[in-house]
Amino acid sequence: MAFMERLIGLLGKSVSWLIIFLVLVMCVDVFLRYGFNTSNTWMIDLEWQSFSVFFLLGAAPALLADRHVRVDLFYERFPAQRKALVDALGTLVFLLPWCLVMLWTQWDYLLVSWAIGEGSPDPNGLPARYVVKAAIFLGFLLLTFASIIRLTKDLMTLWKPKQVN
Repeated sequence: MAFMERLIGLLGKSVSWLIIFLVLVMCVDVFLRYGFNTSNTWMIDLEWQSFSVFFLLGAAPALLADRHVRVDLFYERFPAQRKALVDALGTLVFLLPWCLVMLWTQWDYLLVSWAIGEGSPDPNGLPARYVVKAAIFLGFLLLTFASIIRLTKDLMTLWKPKQVN
């Protein structure tokens, strides 16, 4: 489990540096579009595909680092054990089932895309759209591992004897 946690953390750091690449591509696209009134389909494909891959591969590290978006009114004031209970229930009821559904449904989707060598349907778009579809599967696989790691930590917090002063 520690190996997977380190691997996911390393992936998160790598993906965070790749965001610079995406920002540069978007800046060039905006410059070309507004400076020279031109745009390239492959560049637009590169923007959304890069963003998709970075988002998908960044979800698991964000979950492990507890840096994901959380909308709450009360959670922040909860003691550690109540937070662990809320997180464990959320993981068991929502996150893990959703990850498993996505893995189940995406597998065939990925295989078909890979088998036909799916590319962009747009003229002059990027080839190899199957890479993005592989990132969907990989992202949810990593998110499944990260949610199991978080669930284990939450359960350990719940089972830890309460400190008596």
